[in-house]
Amino acid sequence: MSSYLVGELRVGDMIELRGPVGGYFVWEADMGGPLLLVAGGSGIVPLMSMLRHRGASSAEVGAKLLYSSRSWEDVIYRDELERLGAATHGPEIVHTLTRSQPSGWTGYARRVDGQMLAETAWPASSMPSAFVCGPTPFVEAVAAALVLLGYPTTSVKTERFGPTGG
Repeated sequence: MSSYLVGELRVGDMIELRGPVGGYFVWEADMGGPLLLVAGGSGIVPLMSMLRHRGASSAEVGAKLLYSSRSWEDVIYRDELERLGAATHGPEIVHTLTRSQPSGWTGYARRVDGQMLAETAWPASSMPSAFVCGPTPFVEAVAAALVLLGYPTTSVKTERFGPTGG
């Protein structure tokens, strides 16, 4: 949509807006935790606001972020995420780089899958709140994998972007 707005839309063009569509996609400190955030690409943006809120509220709720990017250069908020992850009581930050990895990379180098989630996510028994944001196929795959890991569907909140198919 952004490329259409910037590259195609002209002064005087008519557009129709709808929304908001979807549910309430917000985590607040009083909701408790643990907190699982899974981002694909620019899907990090709303999840970053949750991490910032967690830090600003001094919440010590356990938090994990699994962030999928094409390359290290494509990691949005990279420096801020490194600072947050290094802080006392900071969130655990796990990256997966799907297209290229820097020399010496020892992290994940594939798309997020059920095995990766099993290795990095909170166990379902800890009753985590999960927020997943990214392109539609990514969000659907991650949400389905979390449910297979035992997460109740009501604890997995999703926000997606991309073609709607309609």
